[in-house]
Amino acid sequence: MRNLKRLFALTMSILMACGVAACSNSSSSSGSSEESFEATDNVEVQENMEIEAIPDGAEKTIRYLGENDLNPTKSNPEISTELKLFQQKGGSIEWTRCTNEGRFDALAKAIAANSDVPDIFNYEWLSFPAQVVNKMFQPVDEIVDFESPMWKSSKTTADQFVLNNKHYVAPLGYDPSALITYDKKKVEELGLEDPYDLYLKGEWNWTNFKNAMDEYVSGATADEERYGINGFFKPHITQQTGKTLVNFDPATSTFSSNLNDPDIEAAQQFLYDLKKEGLVLDGWIGSASECFQKNCFFYGMGAWAVKPLDGDEWGIVPMPQYDKNPQKITTSDMKAFMWVRGSTAKEAVKCWLECYKSARTDPEYEQTNKDKFFENNPNWTEEMYGVFQDVISDDYFMIFDYAFGVSFKLGDRKQFDGNQCLVDALYGSSSSEDEDGNQMTWTQVRETYSSTVDSEVNTLNKAVEQYIKEDN
Repeated sequence: MRNLKRLFALTMSILMACGVAACSNSSSSSGSSEESFEATDNVEVQENMEIEAIPDGAEKTIRYLGENDLNPTKSNPEISTELKLFQQKGGSIEWTRCTNEGRFDALAKAIAANSDVPDIFNYEWLSFPAQVVNKMFQPVDEIVDFESPMWKSSKTTADQFVLNNKHYVAPLGYDPSALITYDKKKVEELGLEDPYDLYLKGEWNWTNFKNAMDEYVSGATADEERYGINGFFKPHITQQTGKTLVNFDPATSTFSSNLNDPDIEAAQQFLYDLKKEGLVLDGWIGSASECFQKNCFFYGMGAWAVKPLDGDEWGIVPMPQYDKNPQKITTSDMKAFMWVRGSTAKEAVKCWLECYKSARTDPEYEQTNKDKFFENNPNWTEEMYGVFQDVISDDYFMIFDYAFGVSFKLGDRKQFDGNQCLVDALYGSSSSEDEDGNQMTWTQVRETYSSTVDSEVNTLNKAVEQYIKEDN
């Protein structure tokens, strides 16, 4: 490994600052060792003959460090399409478990020791750019050709993750970070136009979103408390403007604060008003069912929390559009794997990325994936699934805020209050109340945190400049 001593010193400094989290090994494709179950393969997956098998003599098992297994588990025993394709090419995955809080510490420990270095690590917002600059990951251009038919549709997104003209992320697929779920029975009772119909007409915007909540909340009886929305939606509302808190100029490889942008201020004012008018139900609610039981009209959360039961009549729609910007935008939980610096399983990693990409984008596997989805979500409707697929299609711009990846100080909840990171506070403080019931304006939020953002961005830019010098 090039500059191993420098890498070792840098990685050890990370460990000294953050501490080391323990990880434990569990076996590969049969699932985690502490669970006793039989993996299921109920949906046939046709082999993709356009993907080359892992060559003889090359490493065929890739090491994956992460919080959750990529192999079948007791809670999800069905073998995924991508794993089945990978197995057909001779590959397998060995999982090393780590905690969410200790994931980067565990990775740093493995790289520093140069022992059992994982090959892949989940992409997340903290991965880029801070952990690239910290020499955790290597570029993927050696194993991904973004001009090829398989990858060319991903290039626009991949180009958002470039340093020194090298790509560090190969987008495999997308999931909306949050959707808006609602009870269709309540919509009918109120005589409102179904948000789904508004979405189909291109009229699902902030105005109609707020009107629906106003109508529901204003109809509460004297002894009843009603709310408009709960969940994970505040960053998404702001990002529907097409703007983010931190910008990146790939031409100069520099980052800059965007806290003074007028569209961001308009979004924060909209969120401020929602809270001030009593439409926001604060607090963590882990499922749509629980949210609706608390007399809350909309629930903003990922599809994982949307589990309708027999008899439920639910709908989902994307985040409402900014009235001044009709662009289709998804705040994306992009699926990708970072290629860890020091990995020696190049051919296997290349094959895994191609299998995963094929599983998520090849039309041949659309029905396969749909069948597998309904295997685990039997009470979703075709309408709900259609919205979910639309939001992750190429019709939508996948937006990512570099603010989360500037530094641990901005993007790690451990560095702020344990429940949210500083960037979350930037997005949400103007639509929240403190312990004393005070609600900050966006001007107050910006004044409170702008110097920290500026300082962290400036530090990052210096680190990027040094990284590029050493990389050339």
